[in-house]
Amino acid sequence: MRLPETRDLFARELDFPASRTTVLERVGNTELAPPDGEATTIRKIVERSEVTEFDSADDLYDTLMSLVGPQFVGRRYYDDRGTMPQSGDGEGEVSF
Repeated sequence: MRLPETRDLFARELDFPASRTTVLERVGNTELAPPDGEATTIRKIVERSEVTEFDSADDLYDTLMSLVGPQFVGRRYYDDRGTMPQSGDGEGEVSF
């Protein structure tokens, strides 16, 4: 499952407020596939948190987003404004 799809999963599968134990029992084994890197489960991510109860699907999703690793972020150091780090020769590529 992709990370953005988890919010809908939480809304479908859980009643809120939901305890951490309930979250782990009902959706903890759901595997998340990052764009780059090794897959993980919701359980592994939520277990890093100290939160014991989630007030809403959005609250759980926000917690999940704050704890995922860099493999879920996408291309590191990507900037669509053309300010990528320049090479050591001082000449940067310019696109018009």
